Amino acid sequence: MTFDEIMAYLEEKGNDQTKSILIKHGAQEPFFGVKVGDLKPIQKKIKKDHELSLKLYDTGNSDAMYLAGLIADEKLITKEQLQQWVEQAYWYMISEYTVAWIAAESRFGWELASEWIESDNEMIAAAGWSTYSSLLSITPDEEIDTDLIRSLMDRAAKHLHEDENRVSYVMNGFIIAAGAFVESLTEKAMSLGEKIGKVKVFMGETNCKVPEIKPYLQKMADKGYIGRKKKMARC
Repeated sequence: MTFDEIMAYLEEKGNDQTKSILIKHGAQEPFFGVKVGDLKPIQKKIKKDHELSLKLYDTGNSDAMYLAGLIADEKLITKEQLQQWVEQAYWYMISEYTVAWIAAESRFGWELASEWIESDNEMIAAAGWSTYSSLLSITPDEEIDTDLIRSLMDRAAKHLHEDENRVSYVMNGFIIAAGAFVESLTEKAMSLGEKIGKVKVFMGETNCKVPEIKPYLQKMADKGYIGRKKKMARC
């Protein structure tokens, strides 16, 4: 499919109900309101196309930007391009998912995550913590610096009640990811979860809630999911 064909498809698949839901979550114009399920056929057909993904992302259209992440080529995208992406990410579906997924799958994931979490920009800092979470989900345990992750877990636990809204949310998610994907860190994550308790984050005009760390991990443990890795970060 060409760029023009894709944009026409997105406009056709957009609907007011989905658009209304996404606006409540933080999406901004311009976008059509396309369900993720309607993006999957394009992803399946195209698979990966580096130049097309860059062109779609540059539209600033949220639907196109999300699709760009689904078809991005993690082997071809550069650190500079990922930096441009994170700077253009204006709401969490793009910063915490699209950008973080591709950053984690690229060879720049660990480097960018460490840089982004130091940013004063809420979306960029959130992208950094989300990139770490995605990295933990796809990286073999023997390739993970667990001392680094432990220190980051302590940092997140110390600051997540006082940090910016989305940063607090993804810090909470990072501790969950550490405990979920790295079995040697599960006990520490649960212990921190007890101390942290409930995390209050403004979720927009939605009924979404922040998952509590220990109960969430306990459910995973009960189902035998602890330590299971993913083949790829994006989904």
